[in-house]
Amino acid sequence: MSSLEIVLPRRLRERLEEEAERVGLSAEEFVLKVVAERFNREVDPPEVAEVYVKLAEKYLREAEDLLAGGDFVQASEKLWGAAALMVKAVAAARGLLLRSHGDLFKFVKSLGDEIGDAELRRLFAVASALHQNFYESWLPPEVVKEYAQDVRQLIQKLKDLLRPP
Repeated sequence: MSSLEIVLPRRLRERLEEEAERVGLSAEEFVLKVVAERFNREVDPPEVAEVYVKLAEKYLREAEDLLAGGDFVQASEKLWGAAALMVKAVAAARGLLLRSHGDLFKFVKSLGDEIGDAELRRLFAVASALHQNFYESWLPPEVVKEYAQDVRQLIQKLKDLLRPP
């Protein structure tokens, strides 16, 4: 899948982001949904999973840049986003759509139970702490760096689940 970057005027971008947030989607997810509806086409679960994986990888790269630049609050949110999108990728590959934080946590719990990996839940809880840090800025920089390693580990575990056995 090739990547496409779309440039929008500020007010239109803000409106898009507001509408996406209102329905509980990222801006990218919202655009995918709107475009698919416009073309009267369902997006297949493997296609959705692929979009989520690409977005997770993008967010992870952005987090790395933010960590290197010392912006630990913004890096925290990118790390959370990468983790949440990889969880959504695994769910989408199974034909499931996760819309809320509760859905994400329930799916991670069931996934951990299914594969016998309780560490999955702990790693996802770490990602959630980073999400909270975005709003409250309470984690010291060295902890954010440490948690970034946990998020990388989580993402790798989830990617491994997407590979055929």
